[in-house]
Amino acid sequence: MFEDVAVFIAIAEIAGVFVGLAALISVTRRSDIERPQTAQIQAVVTSGLLVVVAALIPVGLNLYGVTGHGLWVAAAISYLALNWIVIYLALQRPSNRELAKTQARSNPLGAVLFWILELAIQASLVLIVFGASRDLDVAFYVTALVFHLFEAAFVLAQLVYAQVGKREAA
Repeated sequence: MFEDVAVFIAIAEIAGVFVGLAALISVTRRSDIERPQTAQIQAVVTSGLLVVVAALIPVGLNLYGVTGHGLWVAAAISYLALNWIVIYLALQRPSNRELAKTQARSNPLGAVLFWILELAIQASLVLIVFGASRDLDVAFYVTALVFHLFEAAFVLAQLVYAQVGKREAA
């Protein structure tokens, strides 16, 4: 595990950059941001923070002596649980549910891509939990983290392009 610590720290740092960018956009463009962009900023910040936490879970567990397949199962279950809590809480807000429907109608390809990324995240973690290939536990976990970063980058890109498109239309 020790040789993998640098990878997890680097992923956490990258996710932190996404959080910072989204926060910066929200502060600097406060008066120009509409509800869809607010939800996108919240999604980027939430995804980034989730990746930071998920990247550090195996590092923390390992410091307490958890090793081998048990480490990755515990980390994967924790990551899955946090991810589902975030999804559940986000969809509890009626404005977020309506926004998801609107975005699916206006950009079905984007919605499909987003959920494919989400499926890849969860599938990678489920493979760990069910012991599909214990030799690939680290690879599956890193795959989940990287796909989650792609998901956050995808939402951040949508936010940036919406802002640019709004300026060009004005």
